Amino acid sequence: MTRPVIFTISAVWDAEAAVWSGHCDDIPAAADAPTLDELMAKISAMALDLLPDNHPGIDPASVFVQITALREAEPLAAA
Repeated sequence: MTRPVIFTISAVWDAEAAVWSGHCDDIPAAADAPTLDELMAKISAMALDLLPDNHPGIDPASVFVQITALREAEPLAAA
């Protein structure tokens, strides 16, 4: 196996739009999705599609994508 290449997605919750907005300048890619799983799927697909053009020396099998997510803390609802 080749050495892993990790791309980090920076994601922020947009409460007004009710979506996660994420971007990764290293790919480059940006997307919005209602869940983190959907955001990961969208940007992972973009990463693999754009890899030959932007990172031709990287084996697609070595690509990993991680998310750093930021969301305002919310108190628990009273029981």
